[in-house]
Amino acid sequence: MRTMQCFLFSTLTALTAAAADDTAARLQSAAAVLNTAMESGHGIQDKISGADCVAVIPGFKKVAAVVGAGYGRGFLSCRTGNGWSAPAAVTLESGSLGVQFGGESIDIVVLSLDKERRSKLLSDRFAIGSDASAAWGNGKTAHDDPSAKILFYGHTKGAFAGFGLDGATLKPDESSNKGLYGKTLANRDIVEGGTQTPAVAQPLIAKLVQTPSR
Repeated sequence: MRTMQCFLFSTLTALTAAAADDTAARLQSAAAVLNTAMESGHGIQDKISGADCVAVIPGFKKVAAVVGAGYGRGFLSCRTGNGWSAPAAVTLESGSLGVQFGGESIDIVVLSLDKERRSKLLSDRFAIGSDASAAWGNGKTAHDDPSAKILFYGHTKGAFAGFGLDGATLKPDESSNKGLYGKTLANRDIVEGGTQTPAVAQPLIAKLVQTPSR
């Protein structure tokens, strides 16, 4: 029995370490994506200045087994009285894409411009289109719905391209949160509970700090 307990403990420790390593790698990728977006000259940095929350999903991919479906994992941060919050891990799932990118991955930056949407954004399920209207960003303008409070920017093949994700859902990524913070935390508690930003996540938050609010 003791041997089995030791084996299970060792296995759990190894899995937890692997999850933490994977989360750290995605945080580095997210920081790189955000840096590219802000330096692209497409007006994204100005939009971030007016955003309440920003989510970065590096490597969003079409699911090969399901035509048109997509899945990605990333991080969400919102403004607080002390600057940008510690990042909360999220997943983005889509049943269809407004643009076809084959088997490629696409880096996504999502901007929420309305603080009144935050409560739903931090809930267990935020549906694009029903919980908030969305538009895709392309160049210096947002298309389809100029009153949209959610903006999507996608980066692939070295350029930012517009696309639609109506019906996509943003959800908490509990396993990544546990890998990052060492315990189970709800996204609301991370963003609004004064959670300290881990060292591995500081490069991502530092990029947001560079953009002043307006």
